Amino acid sequence: MKMMSKKRTKRSRYRGTHTHGRGAKKKARGKGHRGGKGMSGTGKRADQKKSLVINLWGNKYFGTTIRRAGRKEKNIEVVDLGKIESRLDSLVRKGIAKENKGFFEMDFTGKKVLCTGEIKTKFKIKALAASKGAIEKVEKNGGEIEISENKRENDEKDKD
Repeated sequence: MKMMSKKRTKRSRYRGTHTHGRGAKKKARGKGHRGGKGMSGTGKRADQKKSLVINLWGNKYFGTTIRRAGRKEKNIEVVDLGKIESRLDSLVRKGIAKENKGFFEMDFTGKKVLCTGEIKTKFKIKALAASKGAIEKVEKNGGEIEISENKRENDEKDKD
């Protein structure tokens, strides 16, 4: 029966081996092989630390964002005609809608009106913008949508 021999550690094997398991001599010379501190060395072509960056950031780090020179997306809040119709009594209680001569007047400045749902009530609505369908539905019912002047000025500038 053979006796089991203890396996030597790698540390002891590197003693006196000239490169200590690092391959070429110049690779083990010091901090020059590291590729810089922090995120340096993660550049477009060199990619020495690509695996480190992918583990930290995923693939979001390497050029996936679209830069739009100083432009921000406009997030305009949206209001649906159908929801206005269904929640009319609560809008009146909150003071957002007021009944005046058979019309319900509402001020949605800063919001866009969309034409989702059916309406049976006459509305006079002030809004930043409105879809064509919403304007048609309200006018067909005998009401009107007043689009704010700021929006019209911006549209005219875009056309020029």
